[in-house]
Amino acid sequence: MHIDTNIAGCSLRAWEKEDKPALARNANNRKVWRNLTDAFPHPYTEADADFWITTANQATPSIHFAIALEGAAVGGIGIIADEGIARHTGQFGYWLGETYWGKGIATAAARAMVAHAFSGSLFQRLEAPVFAWNPASMRVLEKLGFIREGVTKRSVFKDDQFTDSVIYALTKNA
Repeated sequence: MHIDTNIAGCSLRAWEKEDKPALARNANNRKVWRNLTDAFPHPYTEADADFWITTANQATPSIHFAIALEGAAVGGIGIIADEGIARHTGQFGYWLGETYWGKGIATAAARAMVAHAFSGSLFQRLEAPVFAWNPASMRVLEKLGFIREGVTKRSVFKDDQFTDSVIYALTKNA
């Protein structure tokens, strides 16, 4: 699978074994880790990269892609499928290596992923919780039409502190 974005040379694709060095290099950054769930390790090692590449490519119906720039993995994007009565809802998230922040890559990748997710029949709703200290990620979601549905006060503990989680969502054909 290869999905082009609206930025030349930027695409979404399956994770490949050859991505291990770039994945470990871009992911092993405290600023990146600070904005992700605890499932994302820090420090991030090549062993973590090996584990992720294998896991990401087996995660159906969830979807996990590398964000590639000129073929090189610079981040990741995914949707984790919920279960049971919420099986048509997915938890949406993304990250980029710090070197690539502020260049429109996250917005382009997220836009392409949303289009891909909503082109099928599985996902009808995408939810994206964001740490209150991450307004850049909130702006990305707002550019795509995600709606801020609410704030769960002091609901997450990250980096030795409690913070609010801001909940964004987008529904298909909304």
